[in-house]
Amino acid sequence: MGKVHGHADNIVYDLVSIQYHALKGGQVYEQYKSDAEGHDDIRQFLDRIQREDMDRARRAQELLASIIDVPVGAR
Repeated sequence: MGKVHGHADNIVYDLVSIQYHALKGGQVYEQYKSDAEGHDDIRQFLDRIQREDMDRARRAQELLASIIDVPVGAR
């Protein structure tokens, strides 16, 4: 584990931004999948990239937890 970072550090901001955009993308893909009704190949593609974004958001959360002094799931 590296140094502990504060909430205003660039690396924290970067990871939060990555997490936000991954979650936002995951949300909008639902609309894209609806638009692709009847196009199974496109829906499968959208499903895959939606899962990748959710994985990316989870990984960003894990990395944030490793560099700031707040456990994952803490409120």
